[in-house]
Amino acid sequence: MDTHEWPCRIKSARQKRRLVKTDRDKQLIRLDKRRNELWEQRRHLPWVPLEHPYQRGWKRYFILREDVKRSPKAAFYETLLEKINTTEYHHDKSFKRKKRRKGRYGYYVKQQFLKEFSPYAWEINRMGLTEEEKACFTRIETYFPKTRRTEVVYRFKEAWRYVLKIAPNMITHVKPLDLDIERELAYIHLYLENRNLEPRLCKLKDGDYYRRIDWYDYHANYINNFKNLPGYTLKEAYLEINT
Repeated sequence: MDTHEWPCRIKSARQKRRLVKTDRDKQLIRLDKRRNELWEQRRHLPWVPLEHPYQRGWKRYFILREDVKRSPKAAFYETLLEKINTTEYHHDKSFKRKKRRKGRYGYYVKQQFLKEFSPYAWEINRMGLTEEEKACFTRIETYFPKTRRTEVVYRFKEAWRYVLKIAPNMITHVKPLDLDIERELAYIHLYLENRNLEPRLCKLKDGDYYRRIDWYDYHANYINNFKNLPGYTLKEAYLEINT
């Protein structure tokens, strides 16, 4: 007798529900992979030069000091600056930030520092620091009593060799807008948002629930309209909300 003619085992109701749930999870994972592919395509869109460049605020970065430029090791510090330079942007040339003091608002200039490295970044050395360049850094340990933790960073010892320069932030290139990519991304976003599927997706990917305080506070499904209301107003509030 041919075994292929035997009747297959009939699935139970529990197995059918499990298959439906598994299939939905697989569809959700495929949708997330598609979204990542679209993000990658949008990120790799080529930059297009503008016919008329325009200025958008100001930028501040480090340059070599004039006396260091004339020193014998100017090329060494110039190469090192390319690896540890930082850039900040601001709408005002003064780079002043608003700060509240004793009920009044004042302005202060925010300090800018060269790039510092954590112990992990120091070990993997993605910036490609040479041994001679590493010798220019020092290990700094800072203890925070409030958190009872010690933070370790590697900081450049001779920061005086560089000075800040403020220059106009000119926009010369832009990325074109691909309507097909944006349309599909908008569809995926609305699909996940309207059905509240982000928590389930995070659980499938990371093995943990979508725990974010702001998500709990502002998501419509978790807003309690009767919270902090007196007991005698519950009936009136219920009628008002549902009308």
